[in-house]
Amino acid sequence: MMTNDPVWPWPRILAHRGGGTLAPENTVAGLRCGMAAGFRAIEFDVMLARDGVPVVLHDPGLGRTVRGSGSVFEHDALELAAMDAGSWFGHGFAGEPVPLFDAFARLCMAHGIWMNIEIKPAPGYERETGHIVAQMTAALFADALASGDPAALPLLSSFSDVALAAAQAAAPTLPRACLISALGADWQVRAQALGVHAIHTNHLHLSRQQARTVKDAGYGLFCYTVNDAGRARELLAWGVDAFCTDRIDLITPDFT
Repeated sequence: MMTNDPVWPWPRILAHRGGGTLAPENTVAGLRCGMAAGFRAIEFDVMLARDGVPVVLHDPGLGRTVRGSGSVFEHDALELAAMDAGSWFGHGFAGEPVPLFDAFARLCMAHGIWMNIEIKPAPGYERETGHIVAQMTAALFADALASGDPAALPLLSSFSDVALAAAQAAAPTLPRACLISALGADWQVRAQALGVHAIHTNHLHLSRQQARTVKDAGYGLFCYTVNDAGRARELLAWGVDAFCTDRIDLITPDFT
């Protein structure tokens, strides 16, 4: 469900990493699972392979969701794309590859899926990752950028201020969000310095008063990762604009 709020013109409920608990995260299978559940908005993670090509992955180290050892940054993108990112979840997903960001984003666009793209840089590669991901995203959405309609654009988010600053320099008109696990006293100073549109935070650390403060300051407010329907209703009542969920089987895209 899209909102009519100019501060948050995007969907309200997002499938976390594509398929939530129903499919391997950050894979095309996960994306298709989310779509089958009716979702038209997802959150996913992007980092750079050794050759500077962005891939859709959360962990910098192999072994949890991708069979192998070592780090993502010791392999070129096509090497990663040949690895198994599905067997860890279930035999039915054996051989599911690591997606390349460009192809994954194009698939989302082809199906009208709105994207919250989390920039997930390796330590020491924050600037490069932010720059490349923003530059590629801007190229993919050149027509939407030209139209001036923010609702047609994806949202870039990151825990890394350096990555967000690089993204701003590479594509200043793409909307961005500051990922902050728990809002400290300096959250607004950081948000203003980075020129972000929204604050993304862990709902477990958010209070009603903090939610009101963020909204009164003119920022969109997004929470991760909300898997309880009662908590979801509470957050929406506090003025939270949107959230992602793993429980796409329980919390539907039109949840209110």
